[in-house]
Amino acid sequence: MKGFLSMTGALLLAAGGVVAQDLAEGAELYARHCATCHGAEATGNGPMAPVLVLQPPDLTVLSARNEGVFPVTRVVMRIDGRDPLVSHGSPMPVYGNFFEGEALALKSETGQPVLTSPAVIDLVTYLQSLQDG
Repeated sequence: MKGFLSMTGALLLAAGGVVAQDLAEGAELYARHCATCHGAEATGNGPMAPVLVLQPPDLTVLSARNEGVFPVTRVVMRIDGRDPLVSHGSPMPVYGNFFEGEALALKSETGQPVLTSPAVIDLVTYLQSLQDG
């Protein structure tokens, strides 16, 4: 895997220390907040997909669509609302402040840190674990 996260224990830089990310928590967050649109298998076929202006993408091929590198920064910013989708009518997720929290630095695909909340980091960890190949 060319991306920086791995299923065996992705690392997070936080206040000078290293903390393991929670793949199981990310899976639970996905099931609770994302599967309705993106589908249980993250392939873009959730029950709400037909009513969206833009169809949800297949989240299992994010790396494949980015030359084999998981686009950490783009995914983080899409989830936490810094890169909003007009089709949602508001920043994603539509759950508002749910994914807010203490800002932690996650190493991006370029090696630079991107700040986001622990919940977003867990969700990103889960999404990367779904990548084909």
